[in-house]
Amino acid sequence: MSLLRALATVSSMTFISRILGFVRDLVIARAFGAGFATDAFFVAFKLPNLLRRLFAEGAFSQAFVPIFAEYKNRRGEQEARLLVDRVAAVLALALFVVALIGVLAAPLIIYVTAPGFAATPDKFGLTVDLLRITFPYIFFISLTALAGGILNTYSRFSVPAITPVLLNLSFIGFALWGAPYFDPPVTALAWAVFVGGVAQLALQVPFLARLGLLPRFRLDFRDEGVRRILRQMGPAVFGVSIGQVSLVINMIFASFLVTGSVSWLYYADRLMEFPIGLLGVALGTILLPSLSRHYADRSPQEYSGLLDWGLRLTLLLAAPAAAALALLAVPLVATLFHYGAFGAADVFATRRAVLAYSLGLIGLVMVKVLAPGFYARQDIRTPVKIAIVTLALTQVMNFAFIWPLQHAGLALAIGLGACINAALLLRGLLRRDIYRPLPGWPVFLLKLAIAVYIMGAMLWLASGSDASWLAMGAATRAVNLTGVVLLGAASYFMVLWLLGFRLADFSRRSAG
Repeated sequence: MSLLRALATVSSMTFISRILGFVRDLVIARAFGAGFATDAFFVAFKLPNLLRRLFAEGAFSQAFVPIFAEYKNRRGEQEARLLVDRVAAVLALALFVVALIGVLAAPLIIYVTAPGFAATPDKFGLTVDLLRITFPYIFFISLTALAGGILNTYSRFSVPAITPVLLNLSFIGFALWGAPYFDPPVTALAWAVFVGGVAQLALQVPFLARLGLLPRFRLDFRDEGVRRILRQMGPAVFGVSIGQVSLVINMIFASFLVTGSVSWLYYADRLMEFPIGLLGVALGTILLPSLSRHYADRSPQEYSGLLDWGLRLTLLLAAPAAAALALLAVPLVATLFHYGAFGAADVFATRRAVLAYSLGLIGLVMVKVLAPGFYARQDIRTPVKIAIVTLALTQVMNFAFIWPLQHAGLALAIGLGACINAALLLRGLLRRDIYRPLPGWPVFLLKLAIAVYIMGAMLWLASGSDASWLAMGAATRAVNLTGVVLLGAASYFMVLWLLGFRLADFSRRSAG
């Protein structure tokens, strides 16, 4: 299967999900604005959503997929099925216990993750109530991640990629039609999380059954494969998802800032998730199985070439995305969220966080591509060491930036921390001779810089003043933003074409 085609498939499915995600956030922003209730919900959703990222896009996949691919390719289908049964049983039992503890210990969790809320008893109590509804989401979405890892190993990329659509549809439905039936209305959003988790797991079941891999409960803690996966999962949580851990720490800092800070960071983070999902997560998803097979086949040249392909695509797509987010921050935030209770002050406060995040976008995406270079080799120690250094430096930057920049300083620390993480991962791959860059990088980077510069100039000229976007009606903003984005994309790819880039240059087939 062509990796470029697989990337297009995963990215297109992710694009649909992200578009619905923006519709979701538009609906939430219009109905609830940015204040007391949304701060409470976003904190209550942050922890289960963090664990979703750790499992669905991070630690579990990185630990499970290489070992499952090894069983499938070297030990046969029967052993692979048995591994699925035993991993599913252990995971389900552990998740049930974690979900139960989370519901019972909700007050303590909120006190630790948002200690600033304790000064406002009503806000604290509402957040605790919402967390008790959202926490079981961890159980459903983690089992969904197991199913997604199995399907990805069999190159069924589209089903796991489209699954998040169901959560967004649940949010939209509950926000539009369910809120009047709940007291307080924001409780509807918490139940949307619960229902969305159930729906995502249910979607995977028939596809697993079609492959004959629907798990059966076979609990065996002594199984070799289960132990190997569990041993790798702990460090992988830290190694792959350091940015998400930093987001939780940022939430603690933000809880002490002015009301609305948590919400502004959330909406800015949602904008950043769009390119990260389309590029970083999609590339990491399709690279890991092929890298694992190249490692199992002892093909270091193919392994290195695949990493080089992934890095070039990352820069080719992430660099213009970062520039566009910085230049179009107000048009994007105004078009997506400036409705109802989400006022002009909220637009500019969110804009500051978007600008800060955009400085680290390339690093945030590159981490998703570089980390599989270690995990496909079942090397956990190196990314963990890098993650510890990165986390420490990010917290130093948090303290340095939060006072002069407020919530935007927290976003800047996340972005710069991701760049440090990516740089250290790349250095590790180079020093171990795992990755050997192919010829042509200086010319590639020069041409890329020219294309991004010309695109940026076109966006700056076409976008106009920030104030004009706030004065436009909703439909006018949407039409104008679409035109500006299309102009920027057309200019970027046209310059690349004139400089000699061709789609066939990036064609590559998956391993096995």
